[in-house]
Amino acid sequence: MFSFFQSNRNGHLRRVMTLLEEAQLARIEHQAAAEHHKALATMYGERAKRLERELYGTAQVPIGDATKDEKAVLYALDATRRLESQAKG
Repeated sequence: MFSFFQSNRNGHLRRVMTLLEEAQLARIEHQAAAEHHKALATMYGERAKRLERELYGTAQVPIGDATKDEKAVLYALDATRRLESQAKG
């Protein structure tokens, strides 16, 4: 008599299990993408530091050695900002 409720419930559970699996796969994919983007951000940060050293003539500073002066210049668009940061420090 109530057999039509039972089949609907099983169908609902199958659908929930499918949605759960899709959500887990999406989480894994997004986590992998986040790791990739973090690595790219790190790479571009290092590239920006190298280019700034080349531009401002401070090539003697090793890539991994981030000084306070380098951090102040990171977003500098011209040499005058570097000179201003050196005058303050």
